[in-house]
Amino acid sequence: MSKQSVLVVDDERDIRELLTITLGRMDLEVDAASNVAEARQLLGENAYDLCFTDMRLPDGSGQDLIELIAEEHPDMPVAMITAYGNVDAAVNALKAGAFDFVSKPVDIKVLRNLVQTALRLSEERRNSEESESTPIGSRLIGSSTAMQQVRTTIGKLARSQAPVYISGESGTGKELAARLIHEQGPRAGAPFVPVNCGAIPSELMESEFFGHKKGSFTGAHADKEGLFQTAHGGTLFLDEVAELPLHMQVKLLRVIQEKAVRPIGGRGEVSVDVRILSATHKNLAELVEHGHFRQDLFYRINVIELQIPPLRDRGDDVRELADVILERLSRENGESRVSLSDEAYAALRSYTFPGNVRELENILERALAMCEGDTVQPDDLMLPDHAPRTQSAPGAPAAASTSAEAAPPPHNSDQPLDDYISNLEREAIMKALEETRYNKTAAARKLGITFRALRYKLKKLDID
Repeated sequence: MSKQSVLVVDDERDIRELLTITLGRMDLEVDAASNVAEARQLLGENAYDLCFTDMRLPDGSGQDLIELIAEEHPDMPVAMITAYGNVDAAVNALKAGAFDFVSKPVDIKVLRNLVQTALRLSEERRNSEESESTPIGSRLIGSSTAMQQVRTTIGKLARSQAPVYISGESGTGKELAARLIHEQGPRAGAPFVPVNCGAIPSELMESEFFGHKKGSFTGAHADKEGLFQTAHGGTLFLDEVAELPLHMQVKLLRVIQEKAVRPIGGRGEVSVDVRILSATHKNLAELVEHGHFRQDLFYRINVIELQIPPLRDRGDDVRELADVILERLSRENGESRVSLSDEAYAALRSYTFPGNVRELENILERALAMCEGDTVQPDDLMLPDHAPRTQSAPGAPAAASTSAEAAPPPHNSDQPLDDYISNLEREAIMKALEETRYNKTAAARKLGITFRALRYKLKKLDID
């Protein structure tokens, strides 16, 4: 089996020799060029698995070489060698199609991690020539033009190490898109670590992200790895990145640039090999304008933007999604498959879905519990414009009760309304079950709901 090969392009002899020796020790064949002309000639004569190129070359720029390789050798990962701290050059290289970048002076450990990741990608490309025609991300359901474009873009993003900013409304599937970018790329075998930036208390953020050493603060009883170390070799997904406080934005920017973290109480830095994906439902550019999000961090994480369209802009994807969701819910509940009536579909199609796909799932889970047959009707959906009709005895007021005993206890303003309603439901269900000696069919009849609706509520309220 022939060795994998690497092309190194740099006008500094010391850098060429360092890379040649280091890569040779990794059992790789190495060719070196000192300028663009030599690189072009070698690229025309040989096939390489990876290319390193300096940013500044005597007869051109590394950017030119990256664009040439992207056009003529699209399956070859290319990494940019940049001057220390030159973020602009790194970002421009990634936008031009570079796989990743490494800064001078070259950190050997960082270099080896980059090479291993790039070569895995190069090998995967060779072993799956038909991948371009294979649908990517079968779990991103939808045949609309918008979703086809999203899946195509995810396929391209998976072949890079560039930071990706995923934008879109709440419930559109931003985390799912991030997982697919990870799973389709060379880091698929390593951890995917999602973190909701808005769910971590500000005072614990540094410890959570970067880790800490035993005794570094009160309560630090043992060493703890941070999220960056946990995601080493894989992907760190920063969901709701707009919620990061400014002091953490500064620290995050430094970690992304240096590819190293310093645990709280640690004496030195720890190298980390992590791809950063981020997302938020907020307008990040607008937050930058108002000084709530650092422009330099925005520039660094927003190398490539992936927009996930809202459900209302996805046409007939609603029916496709609904069918898949209902099939899954029916299977999970051990019931025969339930389908949408044409009228129910029309109601969903005309709904705006402010909560997007997540809201559709909630609506259908509720509808499955409320429908009496094997077909969901518009009233079962309980959409704002299709509220179910309450049935009253002839001549009786629709919502009135003459029984003082039937009146619910007053709501305590200190108790969340959802908890109050759940407690009322739990009491009514337990009473009906006790009165029917735990015959669920009879209890459902007594409560005036379907058996399926009772099963749904028992599961929701965690009643055994």
